[in-house]
Amino acid sequence: MSPSIRRPQVCVLGSAEPGSAAYELAAQAGALLAQLGITLVSGCGSPATRVAAERAIGAGGLVLSIVPPDQMPAPDWPATVVIPCGMGDARNLLMALAGDACIVIGGRAGTISEVCLAWLHKRPLLPLVGCGGWSNDLPSNPPDERQNAPILPWGSMAELEAQLRELGLVPT
Repeated sequence: MSPSIRRPQVCVLGSAEPGSAAYELAAQAGALLAQLGITLVSGCGSPATRVAAERAIGAGGLVLSIVPPDQMPAPDWPATVVIPCGMGDARNLLMALAGDACIVIGGRAGTISEVCLAWLHKRPLLPLVGCGGWSNDLPSNPPDERQNAPILPWGSMAELEAQLRELGLVPT
């Protein structure tokens, strides 16, 4: 039997609009994950998660996209593997469980749902701070008092890489 070759997977959750600092950091995060040999998991539905996936692919990385409808997206969808789940809001659980950790960027109600599910299932959370949005408050306002998983904030690529290394997600 050969040893496992599964790459670490990090889910990118959230939303940010083009032109914002959070959007640009999402793009840089996608490229960083690819450079570090980490598979990016994303729905690719918001501008921020889509640009992260595009940059990961552009940097030679792998992107797994779990999409809401039960049909395949267009051929130009930014992913190397697509899973059309057709499960409605239950897709958020798949997103929360698909990563060894979850990067959180900005966010709206769907992101909050995914973050809470990740928290319940003990997935580390890596919220972007310093750019506004819901992720900005996550370090000081966790989903509840249980301390289920680490919450490791970042505001730059150096900080994000350090957090990924601390979690042991950077292959050697």
